[in-house]
Amino acid sequence: MAVGGRSATPEVIWARPERAGRGPRPAYSRADIAAAAVRIADAEGLDAVSMRRVAAEIGCGTMSLYNYVPRKEDLYELMVDAIGGEYEFPERPSGDWRADMRALAHQTRALMHRHPWLPGLMSPVYGFGPHVLRYLEYCLTCLDGLDAAQGTKLELVATVNGMVTTYVGNELATAERARSLPWSPEQENAARAAYLGREIATGKYPRVARAFAEDSGPVDLDAAFDRMLGRVLDSFT
Repeated sequence: MAVGGRSATPEVIWARPERAGRGPRPAYSRADIAAAAVRIADAEGLDAVSMRRVAAEIGCGTMSLYNYVPRKEDLYELMVDAIGGEYEFPERPSGDWRADMRALAHQTRALMHRHPWLPGLMSPVYGFGPHVLRYLEYCLTCLDGLDAAQGTKLELVATVNGMVTTYVGNELATAERARSLPWSPEQENAARAAYLGREIATGKYPRVARAFAEDSGPVDLDAAFDRMLGRVLDSFT
């Protein structure tokens, strides 16, 4: 049984026709629908994305939209794949798989900052639309020079994406918290530094004291990202 175009059995959105049911040619494409949902999420966050809002954005009725996208989860899948289409790949990999994977990781980080809702949808559940499969094929092409089983290469891609997602998620959360505070980040950092200084001066945390003594300056987030990424890639050699 199906309700409003929604199947009661498992179904992959990409295996469906663009529009379910009989009638005229589809008035909207999946790309139109995904672009509308992405615009809403970029402007107002993922919680603002609903079938009603997307339908209004493209100019159709909510029930009509269900003929194109049976479930909200399918809408999320369209959104993730639409962002996958923003990757820019060279004509061919450089031949240095570490350099190529680094470049892709930096693109992923930039995409997530451009679309701050994306880390919340980074899941294999939403991971195999046409653009994402193109991305995955390119990753594996980059890894042709790595002497490892294909399954290990897939694990490498997943590990890199997991690291980037976690890193950017922390960056976004920190920025969001800073926007919500009644004082500046500099004031907050100064207060925390003073507290840590007092605690370390007690002598109860000698290893922490040595760690801060070695590098007490502000964290360079770009440099830290590169170091962590390098360690992940090195673990596969």
